[in-house]
Amino acid sequence: MFENYAEKYDRESFTQGTVGECDFIETELELNKHLRILDVGCGTGRHSIELSKRGYTISGIDLSESQLARARKKAEENNLEIHFEQQDARNLDFNGEFDVAIMLCEGGFPLMETDEMNFEILKSVTKSLTDKCKFIFTTLNGLFPICHSVENFLKSATEEGGATYQGNTFDLMTFRDFNTTKIVDDLGNIKQLECNERYYIPSEITWLLKSLGYTTIDIYGAKLGAFSRNDKLSTADLEMLVIAEK
Repeated sequence: MFENYAEKYDRESFTQGTVGECDFIETELELNKHLRILDVGCGTGRHSIELSKRGYTISGIDLSESQLARARKKAEENNLEIHFEQQDARNLDFNGEFDVAIMLCEGGFPLMETDEMNFEILKSVTKSLTDKCKFIFTTLNGLFPICHSVENFLKSATEEGGATYQGNTFDLMTFRDFNTTKIVDDLGNIKQLECNERYYIPSEITWLLKSLGYTTIDIYGAKLGAFSRNDKLSTADLEMLVIAEK
């Protein structure tokens, strides 16, 4: 989906909260610029670039080479030295090299076709971190589709020219939303894919992270560009913000 979609991706409504989200990350890191940060599913590098501008050392990985090409171009235009690398988040090459990982705007997890593949991402990111670390990510909130229509919400949040989602069907047995996603890429080509995305309830995320050795796991609502520990998770939040620490 994301090949030849970098410029359009940067104009999507869901990518417009970068500055506020990085404000929150800085607060969580207590402005410690000695920490080494890994940006998982970095896309066009929007969080990596913003944090690098603020003086942080950060590396970004993504599966899409065209997304990474735009990330490198933007970093060069801003005279920033950021290492962007094509890797599969399920099998990262790193081993205890980072103090912090961020994985925002569904950066791989929870978009995999099976629960096992999603869990491989959590395991792989954890392996990339030091023994004392922090992992900040967003994921789809399983409480939302129990009470609301995912399709209606996405239609209301989609701006003209952005990706569209149709035929959403939420399966209560698997907590997966099946839909047809359509985009127009940077070359004007129409792409249409049959997708499914996994929604997680908070207790599932807590159990998965505890099984990986995290001792403190906090979960909040995730508001675009306005992450906050004061935002108690509710059924009205499509996404949840997870902060896990060892």
